[in-house]
Amino acid sequence: MLMVIDVGNTNIVIGLYKEKKLQCHWRLASDRQKTADEYGLILRQLAHYQGLGLEAIKAVAMASVVPTITQTLTMMLKEQFNCQLLVVGPGVKTGMPIRFDNPREVGADRIVNGVAVYELYGGPAIVVDFGTATTFDAISAEGEYVGGAIAPGIGIATDALFARAAKLPRVELIRPPRVIGKNTVACMQAGIMYGFIGQVEGIVNRMKAEMGGEALVVATGGLAGLISHEVSCIDKVDPLLTLEGLRIVYERNS
Repeated sequence: MLMVIDVGNTNIVIGLYKEKKLQCHWRLASDRQKTADEYGLILRQLAHYQGLGLEAIKAVAMASVVPTITQTLTMMLKEQFNCQLLVVGPGVKTGMPIRFDNPREVGADRIVNGVAVYELYGGPAIVVDFGTATTFDAISAEGEYVGGAIAPGIGIATDALFARAAKLPRVELIRPPRVIGKNTVACMQAGIMYGFIGQVEGIVNRMKAEMGGEALVVATGGLAGLISHEVSCIDKVDPLLTLEGLRIVYERNS
C-alpha cells in the first residue's frame, strides 16, 4: 500500500491507497508538540480500528507546510516503517511547470492540488482550498501552474473578530437566513458567511477574467463542505484532492 500525508497548519490528513484506490483516510489535529512516538501510536491505532496492517505500506508520499511536523513525521516513518519516503519539494518531479517568480515559494500542497486537478479534470482550472488560509491556484489549459492568491481562512477571520472586539461573542459558523441580522449573533454570522462568499466569488471571477474567461473551479480542504455549496462559481467539490495529487506525484517519481 501507499500512504499519503498532507500536513496543514490545522489538520494532518492521512490516506492509504491500494493501487489507485483510496482504502481509508483520517484527519488529525496538527500538533507541533507531539513526538514521533505519539504520532506513530495514533497511526497504528487508527489502522487497527480499520482492520489494516501497516506492515503492508511500501511507500509514503508527504506534502507539508509545517516544517517542525515534517521533521517529526519523517523521524517516525524512518524509525517505525521500512518504506520509501517521498517529501514533495524542490527536485521532485511533478510534471507541472511552475510559472512563478520563485517556484520554491509555492507551497507543496498547492502544487499537489494543481497536479491533481489537471490530471483529473483538465484545464484551465482554479483550485480553491478552504483551510487555515483560503488559497486560490490557477492552472492553465496547458497544465502549467500560473499563480494564485492567498486570503485568511474563515476560521482565522472569525477568531480575529472575536479576539479583537471586546463585546462580540464567538459564534457558530452557519449560514443565517437573512443578510440583515436582527441580533448581534445573526449580524456576525451574516457578515462572516456572506462576506466570505463574496470574497471567494470576487477573487474567482477576477482570476477567470485574467485567464481568458473560462476555468473549471474545484473546491477542496477541510472547510470546503461548510462554504462551497453557498458559492455560485464552484463547479465541483473534491475534499480529497490533495491526497489524489500526492498519489499522482508519487507515481511520477517511482
